[in-house]
Amino acid sequence: MKKIVLVLLSFGLLTSCKDKLAAIKENALKPAVVTQATPHDTDDPAIWIHPHDAQKSLILGTDKDSNGALYVFDLKGKIVNKTDIMRRPNNVDVAYGLQIGTKKVDIAVVTERETNKIRIFSLPDLKPIDNGGIPVFEGEKERDPMGIALYTRASDQAIFAIVGRKSGPRNGYLWQYQLTAFKNGTVKAQLVRKFGSFSGKKEIEAIAVDNELGFVYYSDEQFGIKKYLADPDVKNNKEQALFGQKDFKSDNEGIAIYKTTDTTGYILVSNQQNNTFMVYPREGSKGDSNVYPLLAEIPTATVESDGADVTALNLGTSFPNGMFVAMSNGMTFHLYEWNLIQALIDKKKIK
Repeated sequence: MKKIVLVLLSFGLLTSCKDKLAAIKENALKPAVVTQATPHDTDDPAIWIHPHDAQKSLILGTDKDSNGALYVFDLKGKIVNKTDIMRRPNNVDVAYGLQIGTKKVDIAVVTERETNKIRIFSLPDLKPIDNGGIPVFEGEKERDPMGIALYTRASDQAIFAIVGRKSGPRNGYLWQYQLTAFKNGTVKAQLVRKFGSFSGKKEIEAIAVDNELGFVYYSDEQFGIKKYLADPDVKNNKEQALFGQKDFKSDNEGIAIYKTTDTTGYILVSNQQNNTFMVYPREGSKGDSNVYPLLAEIPTATVESDGADVTALNLGTSFPNGMFVAMSNGMTFHLYEWNLIQALIDKKKIK
């Protein structure tokens, strides 16, 4: 019976091991690939693009447990690597070209909740370069890091980690750290900013950064999606936009940004309890770049998705215009061909 439940979960037919049917839509998009299952509880994916051959790109995903790990999948969904045991790794993000000595290194950064640290690994070899982890939210009563997004500043390629936590204050919920390297090659993090308002309704976990436009978005769950400037040197912690307040069944969660040009595209946000993704214009409305009308609601086979990532790059014949990756109950990640999502957006299927 357990094996049957696991298979059903992997394809989005059950909400959990409670054998309760989920509200998967009849017209839900089916994934091109479902990854191999992890042992415990998938939570958040990130895409790493291979610098020379896009078809060798990788999917990274957290397996959230006290004996969890960060897993690496190829584009066929096969597990090809993983870290040593981590204590409840939650979210992950990827950045390119962190200066370490004379080399530039691609990195994955993961929040490790039970140790109150972020963990940093080089890519694609997945080697730890953090000297055992970097503490975050030091001096705070509420630490427990969950969400993370990496921001690469266009002007100087400086890389920052924006970290959220399980619970926090009404203001300054997110902390931003600049990542640099010691002479011995390990990475350090310097706190440069505290920002982000919190409604107090549930929590802030999903965070995404638009490097080109310089914005950070996060899901204030059961309240809305908030937008701030990403560059700490601007010294502006004012909320730029709040949207999606009436669009979600319950939790607004994972955020992914699909880029059609340097300035246009889509923001996709998980409508977690409805098993759909809500789509907003990356550039805002024509009259106001801080107004985000709902463009479409995309039904998917993912169940209660916590996290997602997306790329517009050609990843080969299976994903010619990019790929959308979403976590699903059943310890898997679902990989979708972008063309199918674009077709639904073009039809403007709001319901």
